[in-house]
Amino acid sequence: MADDVRDLRPKTPDTEKITINLGYVDLGQVDLMVQEGFYSNRTDFIRTAIRNQLERHADVVKQSTVRNSLDLGLRNYSREDLEAARRAGEMLHINVLGLATIAQDVTPDLARATIASVSVLGALHATPAVKAALADRTR
Repeated sequence: MADDVRDLRPKTPDTEKITINLGYVDLGQVDLMVQEGFYSNRTDFIRTAIRNQLERHADVVKQSTVRNSLDLGLRNYSREDLEAARRAGEMLHINVLGLATIAQDVTPDLARATIASVSVLGALHATPAVKAALADRTR
């Protein structure tokens, strides 16, 4: 019975996990801020610090996004999108700041036939086979 269950639309994660190394004093200060109730946990502190820095540099990010012709946010590439590009004889240049997703049903051959380059600042979600097929086109 369980073999018959399929996700019609797989849920895309809202976040990407990263790892950072902090010195003991910095980590202790973060823990102190959490202990004193300024933040609910370490993650809350780190997210807030990152958001504050991004807000501080928002103009630079905006200008660079425009200058580099980056799609901002979430960009999904379906099998239908790639097949339409192939029919039109077009090659796609994927330039995303955020999350780029290449659908699970896209074959490595279709990806190579339709994607000329991949530049993602953030995360790229695709099957391992598609990522491998595009490795020489990914920067």
